[in-house]
Amino acid sequence: MKFFDEARIEVLAGDGGNGVATFRREKFIPFGGPNGGDGGRGGHVFVVADRNINTLIDYRYTRTFRAERGENGGSKDCYGKGGDDITLRMPVGTIITDLETGERIADLDRDGKRVVLARGGRGGLGNIHFKSSTNRAPRKRTMGQPGERFSLHLELKVLADVGLLGLPNAGKSTFIRAVSAARPKVADYPFTTLHPNLGVVRTDAGRSFVIADIPGLIEGAADGAGLGHRFLRHLARTRVLLHLVDIAPYDPDADPVRDAKAIVAELEKYDPELAAKPRWLVINKIDLLPEEEREERIRAFLNAYGEPERWFAIAAISGENTKSLIFAVQDYLDSLPKPTVEPEPELDLTPVGLPPEAFLDDADEDETGSDESHA
Repeated sequence: MKFFDEARIEVLAGDGGNGVATFRREKFIPFGGPNGGDGGRGGHVFVVADRNINTLIDYRYTRTFRAERGENGGSKDCYGKGGDDITLRMPVGTIITDLETGERIADLDRDGKRVVLARGGRGGLGNIHFKSSTNRAPRKRTMGQPGERFSLHLELKVLADVGLLGLPNAGKSTFIRAVSAARPKVADYPFTTLHPNLGVVRTDAGRSFVIADIPGLIEGAADGAGLGHRFLRHLARTRVLLHLVDIAPYDPDADPVRDAKAIVAELEKYDPELAAKPRWLVINKIDLLPEEEREERIRAFLNAYGEPERWFAIAAISGENTKSLIFAVQDYLDSLPKPTVEPEPELDLTPVGLPPEAFLDDADEDETGSDESHA
């Protein structure tokens, strides 16, 4: 399945059905009175976060979603049926924004979260509501109200505790394969990873965290080099970044220190808040260094780069030192305060349009133009 993390759609709630103006006509009952029913409300458009979906591909080609219109009212005090609602299912982590106003409508940050995107219109009133002591045969009725309509931008930001950052072929995919059950493609050429991959790292019974591997970032990404900044949005929700550096690149002209600093510069250029997240340095591929040179090469790199607060030297392909790294990450995540979960606000499912009371002030009016009498 292709991975899509961005889409534009249009949602249209159903219009309300029209009220009718009819009268009771039966033998021996000459003054039956009005019996026109109300129109049904239009259908709402809902969205629900579903953890079983991991891409917005369903919204790549189908872009318009329309709820059902409410039925018109009928005679004999029959009310019209309300329009059926529709529910759109999207991946957890999807952010929904109104294209016209730029307002954020919903952030589907947890599984099962349900939000109303567009409310259906109110149904119109039948003439049974306009009967009064001075107007015994009202011919007034109201039309259904239009439902809400929005053009929306969908943006998926995957939910993960830890994000992997680094150049192509720094060993990010190999690392996530070594510590989780995720099986991203691994090859000896740049940009093997073309879309984010998620893996669950289990450190103990009841203790785990989610790690995200994104396509590699290179110098000049802000100007469109490589895959650019397109996938950095998926690191926005992480709580700690692991910056993987290849300490033994195949290219003799490569400079690990220069490349590591270039990644940090691109990160700061893209989003200072993302660059300010806790970032641990992970020196990878130490298995390619002769054992007698490892310590010296690592120390030389740290002196030139600037020794960070937390750093690790690992060999992802063999699993060397990866266990100590993931346990350190787990301990760090456990030490962070638990995010507070605010109670879900009650959904406002009131149909749009004027309330029925707004039409009853002039109940004595006689609008012959709205007569739908079944005389």
